[in-house]
Amino acid sequence: MRAVFQIIKEQAVNIHLIMRLAQFEIKSSYQLHYLGVVWQILNPATRIFVYWLVFGLGIRGGEAVGDVPFFIWLILGLIPWLFISPAIIQGSNSIFSKINLVSKMKFPISIMPSVAIATNGFNFIVLLILLGGLLVFYGINPGYYLLQLPYYLAGLFIFLFSITLLFSTISAIFRDFQSLIQSLMRMMIFVLPILWDVSSLPYPWLDILKLNPLFYLIEGFRDTFLGRGWFHEDLPYTIYFWAVTLFILFIGSILHMKFRNRFVDYL
Repeated sequence: MRAVFQIIKEQAVNIHLIMRLAQFEIKSSYQLHYLGVVWQILNPATRIFVYWLVFGLGIRGGEAVGDVPFFIWLILGLIPWLFISPAIIQGSNSIFSKINLVSKMKFPISIMPSVAIATNGFNFIVLLILLGGLLVFYGINPGYYLLQLPYYLAGLFIFLFSITLLFSTISAIFRDFQSLIQSLMRMMIFVLPILWDVSSLPYPWLDILKLNPLFYLIEGFRDTFLGRGWFHEDLPYTIYFWAVTLFILFIGSILHMKFRNRFVDYL
């Protein structure tokens, strides 16, 4: 547990540094573009439009999911995914990509996954604000269920940090692992309840898909904004999610502390 507390302490102590580095990453990514950070909205908006065109109008013919317009149902899965996917891919590569810099100075290298998460978090927050406007436009009122949004946001950020801490450590040692992560993330969008409704899947396929903690988070966002239910109503699944998340954090912290002083040797 000492490793976990050390990692968490480094994030808390260096929160201002994390935010400054994230701001720098955002500015540097778009400084040569005429539209600048506007591309952070245009890029996900374009992807959402293409998915809606293919899966909403093309495959489903505009049919709603239950009583929810497919467009709303779709973006409630895509908005968290458009944050999750790049955060995991970039976070998993964060230590390797900055190792030459941080190896030359005393630097809390464990914050690099947090920087990647914070960098992508800006876009996520903007999309959540736009989502609120769309819900008003469609007349969808989640009511008191919005009170659990902070819970799912906390679960999302904690899970992302746990998984990227583990993956970034492994990627710094085994470079092939990063390519594997990128391939898995490209596949994951089709096996999670993002583009298609999995509620009609027969046993045991739905239970197998629910083993992925991301299933819990994506469906949690839909439950929140559509007013479908509270997180504590499925207590066993909630306990499973947090058990997996904390286990990943524990393993990731131990491996990171064990290898952090030898990362340069693997490059």
